[in-house]
Amino acid sequence: MQPYELTLADAAEAVRTRRLSPVELVDSVLERIERVQPHLGAYASVAADRARDAARRAAGEIAAAGPRGPLHGVPAGLKDLIDVAGTATSAGSRVREGHRAPADSTVAERLAAAGAVFVGKTHTHEFAYGLTTPGTANAWDRGRVAGGSSGGSAVAVAARAATFALGTDTGGSIRVPAALNGVVGLKPTYGLVPRHGVTALSWSLDHVGPITRTVEDAALVLDALAGHDPRDPASVAAPPVAHRPGPGTDLTGLRVGVPGNYYFDHVDPDVEAAVRRAIARLEELGARLVDVEIPMTRYIRATHWGLMVPEASAYHERTLRAVPDLYSADVRVLLEAGALMTAGDYLRAQRARTLLRQAWRDMAAAVDVIAAPTVPMTAVAAGQTSVTWDDGTVESVSDAYVRLSAPANVTGVPALTVPVGLDPRGLPIGMQLMGRPFDEATVLRAGHAYERTTAAHGPAPAG
Repeated sequence: MQPYELTLADAAEAVRTRRLSPVELVDSVLERIERVQPHLGAYASVAADRARDAARRAAGEIAAAGPRGPLHGVPAGLKDLIDVAGTATSAGSRVREGHRAPADSTVAERLAAAGAVFVGKTHTHEFAYGLTTPGTANAWDRGRVAGGSSGGSAVAVAARAATFALGTDTGGSIRVPAALNGVVGLKPTYGLVPRHGVTALSWSLDHVGPITRTVEDAALVLDALAGHDPRDPASVAAPPVAHRPGPGTDLTGLRVGVPGNYYFDHVDPDVEAAVRRAIARLEELGARLVDVEIPMTRYIRATHWGLMVPEASAYHERTLRAVPDLYSADVRVLLEAGALMTAGDYLRAQRARTLLRQAWRDMAAAVDVIAAPTVPMTAVAAGQTSVTWDDGTVESVSDAYVRLSAPANVTGVPALTVPVGLDPRGLPIGMQLMGRPFDEATVLRAGHAYERTTAAHGPAPAG
C-alpha cells in the first residue's frame, strides 16, 4: 500500500509509531495529485513547495517531541473559499482574480495548530453557488458530475489526492459531492465550526466541515476545528466534546428515525434499496427503528431559497454592479434574481425557519438520529440538466441534489453522509444520518458502527 492510500487514522498511527514520516506521506500525496489532476481537476492550485517545507518541519517536530495529535504531518486540501495566508482565494471566479488572503481563516489556523499540512486549494462551483463544480470530474466516472459546490474536495479525497479536505455546506455542498464520490462528508451543527475567513454564500446557512475517507477520520478533523471564535458572530460557545467514536459496533438503545414521507419521495429505486439495506444493518447492530413524519415539508425548499438567495445577493451587491460580466451566467442570474426579492419575502423565510426548527425539534425528540438518502440519485452525466421521475415529474438536477440535504441547513442540525453501496453502473450511493444540535458524537457513532461492519462502499475509484 502506498502512503497516499492510507486513511487519516492509519496515517496518523504510522506517523506516531515512526513507520512513516510526514515527508514520505506528503510526497506520496503530491505525486498522486500530479497523476490524477489532469483528468479529474480536483485542485484549483497546488502548494507543493510550501507543503514539502511544512512536512519537513513536522518531521522535525515529531522527532523532537512526538506528534501534537492525529493531524500532525497529514496532508489536507482546502476548498477555494477558505483563506490561507498568502495564497489565492479565488472562489472559482474571475471576480477574485489576483486576490491573496492576508491572514488565515479560523479553520486554517486550527489545522495549522494541529500540524496538518496544506497541499492546495480544491475547486468549487463559483462562489459555492451551484451543485456540480464545473471543470471537476467525478472520481468514479469522468463523464459524470462531481457534485458541488465542494466537488474538488470530495474528488481529491476519493481519488486519494488528499488524506482529508475541508468543504462548505449551504444546502448540501459537503454531503452531495461526498455521496456522489463515495466518501464521508460531515456538515456540523450550525455555529460549531467558525467561518471567519471563509467566503460567504449565505450567512445564516453556511457551514464548514470535513470530507474524509472514513467516519473516524471525520471525527478527528472535527475535533481540531470545533470551538468558539468571537470573530464569527454565529459561533457558539458549546462545551468541548471528544467526537472520535470508540471501536465498538453495538448500537443497542439507539433510536433511528425512518421518514415515512419526503426523504423517499422521488428517489431512484437503486438508491432507495441501498439506503434501506443500510438502515436494516443499523437495526441488526442493535438500533431500534422508529417511524417519523417530516414536518412542514411543503415549506422547506421555499424557506431555503428565501434565505439563501437574498443573502447571497446582498454579499455580492457591490461587485455585481461593478463587474457583472466577470460572473458566470448561471451564478449571475441567481444573484440578479435575489436582488429582486423583497424584505417581506426574506422576513417570511426567517419566520418559516423558526417554525421549521421548532417542528423538527419536536419530531426528533423521539429519536437519536434520522436515516435517509443523502441524494435522490447517483452522479448524472456531465451536462445533464434535468431528471424525469417515474410519475412524469421533471426536476432540475440542482433541485434534485439539494432537495434532501437542504433541511439540515435550514434547521442547523448535524448531518453525515456515509457510503452504502454502488448502483448497477458502479456509482456510489450515500446514506444521510441527521441528529440533534451539537450531538455530532451520536451521529458519528452510528455512522462508524455501520462503516465498521460492512464493505458496502466498494473498491476505491480507478486512478
